[in-house]
This record gives sequence, structure tokens and C-alpha cells, in this order.
Amino acid sequence: MMKICRKALILLLGALLGVSALLLAACGGEDSGNQSSGATPDQVNLPRDLEAIGIDPQAVGIQPQIIHDKKNDPGFQLQEPKEGDPVAVVHTAAGDVTLRLFPEQAPKTVTNFINLAKAGAYNNTPILHVVSGGWVQCGYCPSDDANPNGVSSYGAPFEDEFCDSLYNLRGAVSMANTGKDTNGTQFFVNQANERDFRKSGGWRGIKTIWRLVTEKLGDYKDTDLLEAYITENGDKFLNPDIVPENVKALYTENGGNPQFDGVYNAADRGNTVFAQVIAGMEVVDKLAQMKTDKDQMLKDPVLIKSIEITAYHKKSN
Repeated sequence: MMKICRKALILLLGALLGVSALLLAACGGEDSGNQSSGATPDQVNLPRDLEAIGIDPQAVGIQPQIIHDKKNDPGFQLQEPKEGDPVAVVHTAAGDVTLRLFPEQAPKTVTNFINLAKAGAYNNTPILHVVSGGWVQCGYCPSDDANPNGVSSYGAPFEDEFCDSLYNLRGAVSMANTGKDTNGTQFFVNQANERDFRKSGGWRGIKTIWRLVTEKLGDYKDTDLLEAYITENGDKFLNPDIVPENVKALYTENGGNPQFDGVYNAADRGNTVFAQVIAGMEVVDKLAQMKTDKDQMLKDPVLIKSIEITAYHKKSN
């Protein structure tokens, strides 16, 4: 993923501008088919942010396909799952972490995760990359030159799925990648809490970063130049002015990493949210506090023993 020190805004600026370049890649099945009527893909008018500084989004290949959730509001991922909803229990050497999966909002991503889990692809793989106050990254399955993020259950990298009801809030589980549509096997849990978000500069800090990005982007107005900019500086083009107030409040109250969201990214880049931790967040916090080296890799890697796919059932009183 990336490296962020959350103790000073200036370090956050550098990290966010270069964040995608540090989403490290280190893990068959079948497609999930048509998406549910509850969440449908559609183009949105987010690239207007680039138009405002003289960049034609279509000319540089930016055509966002956002999945619009017609049944759920932003933040529903924090609610208790419904009876029978799909869940995954990640059995680690440090304890169990239970995830609620979102097959309607991220169908291909969830299908990939379930296929890999059932095939045992994640068994005995290490949890390596952690950033205290940031995230914990896992899913280091076998990779090759064509699949640096791990070999997906489809046998090749697959596309991002950005849904307008899911966000990189604390406890959200997202796909790690090395650019647009490069998903494989690696994923991460957003560990930053509301205090971490405030320390990083919060929405004011993100607004400052957006101003710096737009000042630079004026010199990158064709496809090759824009790609060069992204390679050098990262692709976190998040304009906080177009993020709804209810979404901003979710981050302020709960924490998380909004710079990873694809829904409001002017360059149509980001990290697909496909699950939410519903039990075992204390295990994630414990992992985030373990000793790391200079590259924020665990000095003593913790293994994922296995991942069990099951269904949610309310506990009886």
C-alpha cells in the first residue's frame, strides 16, 4: 500500500501525493455475472474538476463508472448485517477478524475474494505491511510480472468497483493495487480512527492537498503527461468540496482514509471497498502496533491461517 506518518500535515501531504506508487503488490474462479438491481454502474460528472483546470477528462481516458446503490445510504456498512448476509472469518495467528462482505456493491471483487478463500489461496500467507494509525495489509499470495498484486481468481488483474455507499472508513476492507484496474489478491483493513484522521489534518489537510494537486496539474494536459504526473506524484485527486457533508461527517466521527476513495476521485482512481470488519477490530489494532522495519513491514510477520466463508446469524439472548 503506502507509507504515511500521521504526526504532521506536511508528511501527510507528501504521502498522499505519492500514495498510489507505494501501494505495493506482493495471491482460478469465475465471474459473478450481472450485478444486483440494488447497485448499478453509471457514469458521473466528477471529471468537471479536471475541466476546471483545462484538462479534457475523455481526452486523457477518464470516464468514471460509479456503482450507484439505490437501496443503501453512505454509512450503511457500519450497521449490523442482516440475517444470512455473507461474512468471512479471517483466522490469524493474532486472533480472528470477521468481515461483512458486500456482493451487491462490489460483485466481482467479492466473488474473487470468496473464490480465493475457498481455494485456500490465503492459507498461511503473511500479514506484512502495517501503518499504525493507517492500515494493515494482507493477501500476499503468489504473484508474477503480469500480476504484481497477486494472481486473482480470474487469472488476471480485474477492474475497480467504486460504489457510492461504501467508503474507506475505519474497519473498511479494500483492495490494494498499483494503479487503475490492477486488483489481484492483496487487501487491507483501514485502521485509522477519528483521532488519527484529525492528526493527519482532516478535511482541511485534504483540501490543501487538492489545491497543490490542481496547481501542478495545469502542466499535464494530455494522456502521456497525466500518466507521468500520476507515476511521479500519485493519483489521489480528491476534491473535498464535492464530497457530501454526510460522507465527511462519517470520516470525522469514525476515522478512516478518504484519500483511497474512488467515488470522488477526479482521476477515476482509488481502492475498492468490498467488506467491513464487524468483529475483531481489536486484533487489527494490535497488529498495527507491532514492530516494523524502515519500510513499515512487520519484523515478525503474522500468518493468516485460513479464511472461512459463512453467513451472518444474530446471537440469541
